[in-house]
Amino acid sequence: MRPMTAKETRETFWRTLQTFCVTRIVIAIVLLVYIGFNAINDVNAVELVDNWDVFIAYVGVAIGFALLAVYLQKRFMVQLLAQLLIDIAAISMLYIVSGGARSGLAILYLFPLAGAAILAPLVLALFFVSIVTLILLAESGYQVLHSIVDASPSRAGLYGAAFFAAIYVINRLAAKLIKQEDLAARRGRDLQVQEAINRLVIAAMDDGILVVGRDGEVFAGNPAVERMLGLSVAYEKAHYRLTDIPSLMPIADAFFNWAKDSAETPSEDASIFVMIKPGDDIAAMQGHSVVRDGRRELVAHLKLRFANVQTAGLTEDRTVIFLQDVTEIENQAQQLKLASMGRLTASIAHEVRNPLSAISHAASLLKEDIVEPTQSRLLKIVGDNVVRLNRMIEDILKLSRKAHTHHEPLSLAPFLVELMNEFREGHAVAPGMITLSIRDEHQVRFDPLHLREVVVNLLSNALRYASGRDGSIRILALSPKVSRLELHVQDDGPAITPEVRSHLFEPFYTTSSKGTGLGLYVARELCLNNGAMLDYEYRMDMSSDGQDEPSGRFVITFAVSN
Repeated sequence: MRPMTAKETRETFWRTLQTFCVTRIVIAIVLLVYIGFNAINDVNAVELVDNWDVFIAYVGVAIGFALLAVYLQKRFMVQLLAQLLIDIAAISMLYIVSGGARSGLAILYLFPLAGAAILAPLVLALFFVSIVTLILLAESGYQVLHSIVDASPSRAGLYGAAFFAAIYVINRLAAKLIKQEDLAARRGRDLQVQEAINRLVIAAMDDGILVVGRDGEVFAGNPAVERMLGLSVAYEKAHYRLTDIPSLMPIADAFFNWAKDSAETPSEDASIFVMIKPGDDIAAMQGHSVVRDGRRELVAHLKLRFANVQTAGLTEDRTVIFLQDVTEIENQAQQLKLASMGRLTASIAHEVRNPLSAISHAASLLKEDIVEPTQSRLLKIVGDNVVRLNRMIEDILKLSRKAHTHHEPLSLAPFLVELMNEFREGHAVAPGMITLSIRDEHQVRFDPLHLREVVVNLLSNALRYASGRDGSIRILALSPKVSRLELHVQDDGPAITPEVRSHLFEPFYTTSSKGTGLGLYVARELCLNNGAMLDYEYRMDMSSDGQDEPSGRFVITFAVSN
């Protein structure tokens, strides 16, 4: 073991020296007790009594060494050498006055020699063993020269040999432990550096990282995920589950479905797209301010990817959820799509509508001369399909109509009242069938023509599935937070199943033989074009028996006008 300078002295060495000092105090007190016991029971122990003050001084010195090791951690080797010399001198004095080898006190030398073997280099430790061995042999030689009974130089030699062997073994074991400590310290520093690098990289990532447990407990997350979800995450300490926050339920459902599927059929790189709408429920859940980006969209469209944390000996399951906000990508795609749609609709208007008009006109002329029922039925089929194609073209043409961003704020209450009156007259709806619940102060920024088309489309769908009783169709305005307004359109018909909901806003997807499959798609596109969002959501409503039960409704989310 190499020598240690003051700068290189480890904290471990100082702790070991402090333990060494405490042990010295204990041994010194035991020696005092031993001297006192011998003075009372052995009249021949007068030499020990005469040196009583020396051993009291040794206890005081031992206490002083302990205080120095605690409060003055400088010059480690100087303190160690001083302590070893004092120990050997005190034990030698006790050994000599007690009668030498026959007293059995030579074993006390093992204490300072073991300390030297642990805290000093091997050469220095063997040097102290040599000094002790010379003291033992000198004392035995003195007894032999003076013909003292029971003088035994061989016993002193055996003590010296035993000390050499023991100190060598102890020193090698201590050196091995020091090397292991060096390796552990280097590994620890490497891990700290790597952890710091990982934190920097993860914090600078645009993608969100969320660490969750088996039951959806949130354990950790990076700043990106806090901005995406509008929440704060305490590292390595779960305060809530994903299922505790209603706005994060889409992520929770996707996580549990993935966990179930991966348990049955393990898969890698499976991506899931969800839409979340962070609201005030997060702030209420956490009891403090919400992390919010000023440019946060009304609805965030996230791409999720899941990965299990696999480590040998890991007793707790952890899953890392990678979240990528594709909202901006969708916005860019939306702009490209609208530009392409504009060119497409111009072509459709010239190439399709004129032939359809000719077909419709020809069918009307043929209808005047045909009297047979079969031919009339065939002409009716032609006419119905012409109407259907024309309606489909009208829906597509609506997508090319840009929203005017310079229009004045639209007061929602009078607009909906007027629209409902027109809808009742145009569709022969009973007066009490549609109910409206909205406050007068609600204002939004939305193109009135576009909003009319969206609401009429939703009311038409509701009218198709509602029971027809009073209040079977409800229009409700809610404001979950100051900068957000939701318009709910709900009917008392059966809720849309999750399987159908996943395809609900796809173009040309319909569950009705009379529909074109473009109505809801166009409605959502118009909402996106006006900075709003249309979705079908499941909410809890109170049933007639006072119990909460899930119900579906279409929800338009507006950014409230300032």
